[in-house]
Parts: sequence; structure tokens; C-alpha cells
Amino acid sequence: MCAMKYFIGIDLGTSGIKVIIKEEDDTIAFSGYHPLKVERLKPLWSEQVVGDWWIALDSVMSKMALQVDREKVLNNVRGIGLTGQMHSAVLLDDKHQVLRNCILWNDQRSSAECKELASKVENCQDTITGNIIMSGFTAPKILWLKKHEPDVFNKIDKVVLPKDYVRFLLSGQFATDMSDASGTMWLDVKKRQWSVEMINACGLTINHMPQLYESTDITGTLHDHLAERWGLPTKTPIGAGAGDNAAGAIGCGINTLNNRAMVSLGTSGVSFLPTDRFTSNTSNALHSFCHALPQSWHLMSVILNCTSCIDWVSELTGFTNYLDMIQTLNKENQEVDKEDKVLKDPIWFLPYLNGERTPHNNANLKGSFYGLTNNHSRLDLCRSVFEGVSFALADGLDVLLEDSPIDTVIAIGGGTNNDYWCQMLADITNLTLEVPGSSDLGPSFGAARLIQIATCIQSATTKSKEDIYKDIIRLPTSITKIFKPNSIKHQQFKEKRIIFKQLYQLLLPLSSK
Repeated sequence: MCAMKYFIGIDLGTSGIKVIIKEEDDTIAFSGYHPLKVERLKPLWSEQVVGDWWIALDSVMSKMALQVDREKVLNNVRGIGLTGQMHSAVLLDDKHQVLRNCILWNDQRSSAECKELASKVENCQDTITGNIIMSGFTAPKILWLKKHEPDVFNKIDKVVLPKDYVRFLLSGQFATDMSDASGTMWLDVKKRQWSVEMINACGLTINHMPQLYESTDITGTLHDHLAERWGLPTKTPIGAGAGDNAAGAIGCGINTLNNRAMVSLGTSGVSFLPTDRFTSNTSNALHSFCHALPQSWHLMSVILNCTSCIDWVSELTGFTNYLDMIQTLNKENQEVDKEDKVLKDPIWFLPYLNGERTPHNNANLKGSFYGLTNNHSRLDLCRSVFEGVSFALADGLDVLLEDSPIDTVIAIGGGTNNDYWCQMLADITNLTLEVPGSSDLGPSFGAARLIQIATCIQSATTKSKEDIYKDIIRLPTSITKIFKPNSIKHQQFKEKRIIFKQLYQLLLPLSSK
């Protein structure tokens, strides 16, 4: 009897590192997590200490080595897949030492450099990047450094993305994949190759870039000393991996072979639609990136403020924690419905605590409440934050799905643990939300699937790549929660959204001040 094969998925997220081991049949054999901190040293800044990533990863991997059966599982690990936060800039000198804190994806300091870069390369946003150049992306961060930290800029030998810095520590290889590279603004997204013109416009050369791979490729093998430390086979293959959203979609089975979109309720809120051809919609600030399978792409809408708003308001209103707020809201929800207070005495919340991407593309937007009276309680504030974030998600989904027949989305992320919010989102968007039973069906799971695909392709003799994709990238078999929209509530929310949109327009002139 052949031993079961196992695959590791590592997800370097903004709030923490997650590691899973999955069997080839998708059963989870291990799941571990270690939190990370974000540094906000100045307004609009968002950074992380790069050294903290390795401390966190080694902590989880060492725990895995102690908890997981070595003979049955660890000895039969066939590969490691990588994913993580996109766009963030890790800067290395010629000795491969980190030059400064990592500037994160939600850092908003480089809005002026976005305009500068777009003007340097004519029509680049439609013909090369496929995206409006936004301050969250990697390239404008480098232009900002060139102006404001020239001593750091002049020492740059390599610019790598977070998961790819972890790859370097694991294997000594400088590599990245098409999906993650799409978010740098240095990739020609249609041609799936580095754009020398865009790289040079930032004062860099192609030698500063890691080598490009498809997500289903293998880029190297695990260092022997790490294999010994963590109880893994020597020369364990490491896959190219993918950006967190593309990996999350692969984990949910979202590709061009099925009629589904995905929404992810995490620190940011992401809506994801795969396509079999390159297309862009820069007029509505949609992202157009390479997907994690060769010759496939995806459109994506992103709001910067999702569960981060929920965490913020729970702390602001004095709840013990996020779960305490949810439980209290659930208990009082029926009474609120009876009183119809949400309609008779409404509040609106604009969730732009950290600027916004889709569809507004404005780093200077600020959050605000409107409609407050002395009749409102802290629970009313909390409820309006859920609504405001959902309205912002709906704005992006409207643009993403305007030419699509899709009426069902698979929802993942920490926010899906909240039934109250999921039902509200279904009512607001008029879409059915399907929530998988396992919270592990996310980026780390997708990364493990991608290295499984890579090793199958490497060893396959007769099976085609397309058949391998179909075998491994499956829709979740256990959808444990389905939220169908309520037509009456949808109409009520639709009317409230009109004022939400009007408030944005009214307050927009103030954002520049």
C-alpha cells in the first residue's frame, strides 16, 4: 500500500503567518499560526519588521515538527507552497541583508509618485500594467524611497515580495510568480513578463528583479539544515506559489472551469473573478492580474478597510473583543428588527479609515459617521460599521460582475465566521454566499494545492496538465452555510445605499484637505 502524500502551505499574511499540511485528498493534517504586528510610525505609513517573519515561521514549523507524526506525515511531505500579502516591498543589499522595514500593501505615502510613474510611461496603465498605479503597489514605493531615503535606495540590490523573501530564506533562490508580480506594476500582465520600461522608470534594472515563474512551477528545494530542523525530507521542493488572493481562489476551486466568483473578508475585502483572457477596467479601479494557472487571468476589486473596521469599532465602543460584540449584536438583532430602528433612525458609516481602492482610488479618503442622534447606542454604531463595509464591498462587486451572469459567490476569510454579517452582505449585494465548512480553505490551502500540482506535473507521464488541474482544483465539497438574499431587506438596503453614495460625493472635496 502506497503512503499518503502530504503538502505544506505557508501563508505570510499581514496579521500573522499560517502553516497547514494537507493530504493529497485535501484532509488537513496540521494547522498552525503565529501573529505579527504592524508598525504605523507616521500618518499613511504601514510597515513591518522583516525579521519578525522568520521568528514567526520558525515558531510554527518547530511546533509542527513536535506535534505531527514524523513517520506517517512529515517523511511523506512532497513539497512546500508559498503565498502571502501582495505589493509589500522588501529591500535587500548586495549581501542580501534587509535595508529597512518592509513597506506594506496598505501603506498610502506614495500617491504623488503614482502620478509621476504613470506620466513617465505613456498609456502604461492600459497597455502594460492593466491597472491604475496606486500607492499600495510596489513600484511607487520605490520612487518614494528614491526621493526621501536615497541612502537606502542607492544600496538596493534586490526588491522582493514578502513570500519571496521567505523563499530566499528557505532555499537561497530569488524567484516570484506571475500573480504576485502582477501587483508590483513592473509586470507586463498580458505578456506575463517583466516590463523593462516600467522597471527603468523607477531607477532600477531587471537585475534587481527575481526570476519569474508560473505558480505551478518548482523554483528550488529546502535547505538541508532546515529540513533536519523541521523533520522534513531533504531536498523538499518549493513551489513558485501565488499572491494571497490568487492562492485563496485556488483553495476554493475558483478558476475558469466553474461558474463562481470569490469574496474574501479579511483585513482588506477582496472580490475575485477569473477570466481566460487578459482584460482591464481601469476606469473603475479594478485590478487585472495574472491568475495562478498558466494563460489565465483574473479581475479583482479591493477595499482596504474590511475586518480592520470591525476590529476598530469593537475596541472603540468598549467591547471585550470582537466576538463579544458579535454575540451582543446577535442577541439584540431580533429586537432591532421588531422596532425597525435601522430604518427609522438610520446611521451611515463611510469605512475609509485608510483610504480606498475600488472603485474610488483615493488614498486621502477618511472614515465618518453620519446621522448620529442621542437615541443611538454603541450597538447602533457597530451595526452601521458592518453596513458601511458591506456597502463598500457591494460597490466593488457591482463593477466586477456587471457583465457576468454569476449570482453565487464563495466567501472565505475570518469575517465568514459571523453569520450576522454574511446574511447582511447577501441582502445588500443580492448574491447568494456559500461558506465552506473549513476555515483552512484559504491562501495557505491554495498554496499547498499549487505545490501538489507542480509535483504532479513533474512526475506525470500520461496525464495532461489540464486533467491535473481538474483533479486538484475542486470546489469545496462541504458548503456548511448558505446565505440567500432577502428581497425585502435588499430593497431597504438599496435605498440606504443611495445616501451612502451621496455622502461619499459630498465629502469627497474635503479629502484633499
